[in-house]
Amino acid sequence: MNSLWKKIITQTILNKRKTNEKFSDYKLAKGYRELKILITRYFKDFILITAGIFSASFGFKGFLLTNHFIDGGATGISLLISAITKIPLPLLLVCINIPFIFLGYKTVGKVFAIKTALAISGLALCVATVHFPDVTQDNLLVSIFGGFFLGAGIGLSVRGGAVIDGTEVLAIYLSRKFGTTLGDIIIIINILIFSAAAYFLSVEIALYSMITYLSASKTLDFIVEGIDEYTGVTIISSHSEEIRQMIINVMGRGVTVYSGKKGFGKSGETQNVDIIYTVITRLEVNKLNTEIQKIESNAFVVMNSIKDTKGGMIKKRSLSH
Repeated sequence: MNSLWKKIITQTILNKRKTNEKFSDYKLAKGYRELKILITRYFKDFILITAGIFSASFGFKGFLLTNHFIDGGATGISLLISAITKIPLPLLLVCINIPFIFLGYKTVGKVFAIKTALAISGLALCVATVHFPDVTQDNLLVSIFGGFFLGAGIGLSVRGGAVIDGTEVLAIYLSRKFGTTLGDIIIIINILIFSAAAYFLSVEIALYSMITYLSASKTLDFIVEGIDEYTGVTIISSHSEEIRQMIINVMGRGVTVYSGKKGFGKSGETQNVDIIYTVITRLEVNKLNTEIQKIESNAFVVMNSIKDTKGGMIKKRSLSH
């Protein structure tokens, strides 16, 4: 590793102002590894956001614009204003989302705001310059597949650490300020948007636009949360060792064991117990319950949905019999 690379690493990763300061080989190797991780992550984010921009643009120009259908959120507001006033959609996409970018800077962070600004600018540029053919004139197909490609674009951008629709940033901000849920705020915003669409455009367009929104939201959930839909399972049992062995050898999953206490009865009597935690897919829930019942029918089992996972033995390992 030459001296130039040492200076880059020490300035970028170790955040040292004095470039002539000497560092150990361990610190330089660690800094170089962190630099590679950052470059790889930003490259992946760039690919995801770029794919999201082209997917959303295809949903706009290949389906929604020709039929004046809209979506929910900031994109829906942009489409609605464009249909009413004939203002170019690319300009509206930027102008409508500018407040959300500043709000994202305050709510989420600087890097998120920069990525979002670049993603929205890229979307506006793509919509303005790239030609996409009109795929179909069938209203139902337009609403379904227009929503599909738009939702996929938003989801890919979220995977890349940005958004091309600022409504969720507003929902996060309002939920923190007023203590409401994100879902409630998004529903209220979309009710107002679709009501305006019914008034200014037509009831039929508003109804088709609701289908577009449902298609986009389901696709967004699929892209962001993935196909596996993992479930976290906590098991408290007096036969914890047998259950641990079953999860490893029968289910083919990894486990985490916590040392805890269980309490019961009016006197609050407690006993030491090993608490088992594992992560499985929703398709394995029934099998796990059956195997637990074979060991102890009264075992206390708590399950909760997991949006995403990283690291560990998530993928099922092959079992040798």
